[in-house]
Amino acid sequence: MTDDTSARDRVGILRPTDRAALDPDLRRYMLRVYNTMAGGLAVSGGAAALAIVSGFYTSIAGTPLQWVVMLAPLAAVLFLSLRIERMAVATARATFWTYAVLMGLSLAGIFALYAATSIVRVFFIAAATFAATSLYGYVTRRDLSQVGAFLFMGLAGVILATLVNLFLASSALHFAVSVIGIFVFTGLTAYDTQRIKEIYFAGDAGATAEKKSIMGALALYLDFVNLFLTLLHLVGQRRD
Repeated sequence: MTDDTSARDRVGILRPTDRAALDPDLRRYMLRVYNTMAGGLAVSGGAAALAIVSGFYTSIAGTPLQWVVMLAPLAAVLFLSLRIERMAVATARATFWTYAVLMGLSLAGIFALYAATSIVRVFFIAAATFAATSLYGYVTRRDLSQVGAFLFMGLAGVILATLVNLFLASSALHFAVSVIGIFVFTGLTAYDTQRIKEIYFAGDAGATAEKKSIMGALALYLDFVNLFLTLLHLVGQRRD
């Protein structure tokens, strides 16, 4: 091996967990993913605040349009996930930002239910938890794919239990689902972070790499939002 061999070439003989220490391109790639995710959160927060201040949320509350707004983000994320391979990068990016806006509108109701100080406090708790678990997923030598299946089964259980509790309205079940949800979403944060690294090491470039970074940002965005909402439901202070 010659002295002028690039870091990208040298990492090919190392384990994936060791490559991160040598590959500056990986750090730039992950920074792009995190920046896109953070930008999406900022857009969602701005859209939610605007929906409250402008009276938009109040005007649709209790109407069929409220359900349209709540379900629109699901449609957007399914559209992006199913068609990402056939999209141009600009279209994929525009769809992500559109999704962030729609998600913000659907989350505007939390400002009506919870005190602003409580929302801010829980947001920072979620941010700290997310950062710690994502860092773990980035640096750990453990193969987290082994626990991925259990996390997805846990996610399915959380969704099912939440739907059931819409009819039961059980505070005990609500508490149990929230606690389990925190473990599931923190685990998924670490798992998705490691998976984004593995996707990077697949060696894609150009438009393919850009689109994969957008999907990575979307996965981490969903992990964070679900972690935040779960914590808010568990410890958030409701308005009087």
